[in-house]
Amino acid sequence: MKQAVLDKALLKILVIDDHEAVLSGTIDILRQKYPDTEFITAITAKNALHRISVLQPDLVIMDLSLPEKLGMTARPETGIQLLRHLMNSYHNLNIVVQTAHVRTLVRLRPEIDTHKGGFTIADKSLTSQEMLTRVDWALQGLTHTKDIKGIYSGLEVKPEWLKVLTLAFEEGLQDKAIAERMCVSERMVRHYWSKLQDALHVYPEEGKNIRIQTEMQARKLGLID
Repeated sequence: MKQAVLDKALLKILVIDDHEAVLSGTIDILRQKYPDTEFITAITAKNALHRISVLQPDLVIMDLSLPEKLGMTARPETGIQLLRHLMNSYHNLNIVVQTAHVRTLVRLRPEIDTHKGGFTIADKSLTSQEMLTRVDWALQGLTHTKDIKGIYSGLEVKPEWLKVLTLAFEEGLQDKAIAERMCVSERMVRHYWSKLQDALHVYPEEGKNIRIQTEMQARKLGLID
């Protein structure tokens, strides 16, 4: 998949988006440059995983806001989990992330750094030509993450800290319940909070709730939805 130039006539591209209009629009644009390509579509994360395992596409173009299964609500976190799985399981897969939730990709910095296939980002505000350029770069095996604000700003957030954020602000759990879910002590959860707040440069201030400040900064940086 990672050769310098893939034969356009032999290409197989999977487009993943839960909006039929976006799917057809994206494929119409791609056909202009890749007229003989085989296009495959998927509208859920589960469907996408099945098609990738069976059809082995040369390139995946995916939105981040996806439903896990039919009838479920589309969420950026679902796309993040799918993308993480793809990079961990298909090391040479070429990927274009076409999304309006670009900043959430900061959560995948380690996986993006080590991924061997092409990886580019096409913000949905880009022109058709700019999007095609990102597709071409990905097919060449290039990595382009310039659009992710803060991804190389020195921010280092460990997986367990992200888990605390998710359990606290997306599931509404208190420290005791977080500790039980993570199978650690409450003291360790408090330690995670301290390390996370230091990484986010959030410190106690008179008259301000540090947890609320932590949540605001985490959302600003795309660490939680």
